[in-house]
Amino acid sequence: MKRVGILLYILGAAAVGYGFLILAAASGTKFFAVWFLIGVFFFWTGFMTFGNHWGAVPSAVRIALAVLAAAAVIIVAGGTACVMTHFHDRASDGLDEIIVLGAQVRETGPSRVLKSRLNAAASYLKDNPETICIVSGGQGPNEPCTEAEAMKEYLVEKGIREDRILMEDKSTTTVENLEFSSRFLNREEDSVGIVTNNFHMFRSLKLAKKNDYRKCQGIAAGSTPLYLPNNILRECLGIAKEVVSGNF
Repeated sequence: MKRVGILLYILGAAAVGYGFLILAAASGTKFFAVWFLIGVFFFWTGFMTFGNHWGAVPSAVRIALAVLAAAAVIIVAGGTACVMTHFHDRASDGLDEIIVLGAQVRETGPSRVLKSRLNAAASYLKDNPETICIVSGGQGPNEPCTEAEAMKEYLVEKGIREDRILMEDKSTTTVENLEFSSRFLNREEDSVGIVTNNFHMFRSLKLAKKNDYRKCQGIAAGSTPLYLPNNILRECLGIAKEVVSGNF
């Protein structure tokens, strides 16, 4: 049991360390705190296991903890499996429109996550000169301008003609990205590409179909491997939330 306890201590330290790494990345969210909570959980279970204290815990509490742990494993495993189903999506040529989903904008410009989406969009637009681009994203409290403004400027700098780019600058969530962008297109008739990062593609396509996008495809942008565990964990929780709220 002591070996198991030591392993749990190591996992706790790894989770806390990774949380500080995510905090240092200044992603604009407080999701790093989840890693601290995971670390505390591992430290506590390590203490309980290393010192053989479980016997003092009421059986009902132990059962509840086991159920919660099993639910967490199911959510993460199931969510990860879902994410991987659209991790490498590549849309067909000649789409009517593509929608680039917004992400954080900093004083220096689009974040790394958003740049990867925009680079994927620019590549597709250069290969498909008739396709119209919709950039979608409002302005968060920690952003210098709307995400749509920053996205359009970036694409123009990449050589995309300004008259091919339409701006939706009011949305604050993925659901709103899709809902508000729909005023520029026909959801039932138009072929539409959803441009977002690979870890976010599954949820985005499910939400698009829920919002009556009949002919949508994914254009998956890359992601930074170091931050991928954080992004996938966040997506797993997001998928669970969408299921509970009935958005899928």
